[in-house]
Amino acid sequence: MAALPELTDVEVVLCDADGNLFPSEEPAFEASVEVTNAYFAEHGVARQYGAEELRLAATGRSYRTILAALTREHGLPDLTAEELEQLVRRERQAVTAHLRTALHPDPDVLEPLTRLAERFGLAAVSSSADDRIAACFEVTGMAGWFPPERRFSAEDSLPVPTSKPDPAIYTYALHALGLRSEQAVALEDSPTGATAAVAAGIPTVGNLQFVQAAERDERVRQLRAVGVLALVENWDELVGLLA
Repeated sequence: MAALPELTDVEVVLCDADGNLFPSEEPAFEASVEVTNAYFAEHGVARQYGAEELRLAATGRSYRTILAALTREHGLPDLTAEELEQLVRRERQAVTAHLRTALHPDPDVLEPLTRLAERFGLAAVSSSADDRIAACFEVTGMAGWFPPERRFSAEDSLPVPTSKPDPAIYTYALHALGLRSEQAVALEDSPTGATAAVAAGIPTVGNLQFVQAAERDERVRQLRAVGVLALVENWDELVGLLA
């Protein structure tokens, strides 16, 4: 764990949600892949995805973004706005219901978060829909730290839904919280999310806590390549880093 450059103005830690605050990526795609495969089967595409395959293709990106990309890849007509919204809603409902049963409070995250909250404000900045991350906060015991006014969703908070690596949701969060970029630190697990935070001018730390062991070396390389200031193995290390 390398030391951060001096960050004397930091007031708020901006936390990515999926794969960072809780290990939601893998179970989310167990539900998401069923919706995706059903859609392609309905349109004559024989290709069926596995949950892990879809996760690796989509990590850090919104379902809206990955669905549009896969539709083009299979040579299907672009989804109409109504079709896209219908599929996004269907996937959101399936994933949210599954995450409510798959996630649980994790003392390895809750205890460090308690210590962080004594010194800094906390806010969530996610590509996922607000009702999905709200459900995750509820079942993991984090809802008190991330009330609605401190949750920022690229799917629901912006005038036009977008996804990281577009920095729009980070820029929006800074404005809503009344912060300059140097008054925040972003914590991200994916290169997609880290790219968004860095592009918004926010000092960014890469978090490996929920990154699978087989993917860690490559993830470290990717996070360093997009400009994170430091990497931590877990939330406990982050507390020490910011101290």
